[in-house]
Amino acid sequence: MIMQSAEKVKTHHSSLNKNRRWFAYCYLAPFLCIFLVFTILPVAISIVLSFTNYNVFEIPKFIFMQNYLNLFLNDDEFIMAVKNTFIIAIFTGPIGYFASLLFAWFINELTPKIRAIMVLLFYAPSISGGAYMIWQLMFSSDAYGYVNSVLMYLNIINEPIQWLTNTKYMLPLVIMVMLWMSLGSGFLAFVAGLQGIDKTYYEVGYIEGIKNRWQELWYVTLPNMKPQLMFGAVMSITASFGVGDVTMALCGFPSTDYAAHTIINHLHDYGTIRFEMGYASAIATILFIIMVGTNELVQKALSNVGK
Repeated sequence: MIMQSAEKVKTHHSSLNKNRRWFAYCYLAPFLCIFLVFTILPVAISIVLSFTNYNVFEIPKFIFMQNYLNLFLNDDEFIMAVKNTFIIAIFTGPIGYFASLLFAWFINELTPKIRAIMVLLFYAPSISGGAYMIWQLMFSSDAYGYVNSVLMYLNIINEPIQWLTNTKYMLPLVIMVMLWMSLGSGFLAFVAGLQGIDKTYYEVGYIEGIKNRWQELWYVTLPNMKPQLMFGAVMSITASFGVGDVTMALCGFPSTDYAAHTIINHLHDYGTIRFEMGYASAIATILFIIMVGTNELVQKALSNVGK
């Protein structure tokens, strides 16, 4: 009798677990369908189209690796775009990421009211629609631009500098604007992660021999917010390699001598202007591979945090 009762209880629990799993699947189904249709499927189609000659109006013609060969062997603008994208990413990615983390760490020490105000002030540039307008006004190429007017008033220059069309200044200005706008959703994730750490971990840490705030940051704070660190890294990688709107808004499209041309600008050119969708898909696939590869490297680096 006891064995039969135990079997009945196991069967009952098993059926309950199955029902719960089915309920979970039902709740996840809408999101999974949307994710499949609008994310996975477009990526797969783009990869397939990258091996074709497709101009929207005709049936795609399979040309195997020709698009990729043209990109790396015959397309000087693409090589320039890759170089510019990596330069921007090398500066804005790591610097913006660590700046977001440090600012979040400092702000976390403030009182709740002041913290809320500071978070708003730091986050505002990343969502401000008039951000580009401010920088265009500051670095306007005539004597009425704020930077030119100040430099001329101080007799540092005799005539206005063409900040946004001179190839010597365009890329540094884009990097400056990107850094100014880098405190975005990753910064908010860091603030939330710091707020969610149990205070008892710090007490245990000091008992175990932690002597200063930097050791506390490395051995206690960062290991307890790895999900937020990973999310911030993904957002930073996406923003730094996906730069395109900033360059077009500040330097025009195309920029002078392609000095601020990025992979996204090249993709925009072939995808939405020339309608060479096969070629554009090859550009998008290369950018996707770069982002995934960088994400893997960052993930391995973050796994060593706190060790």
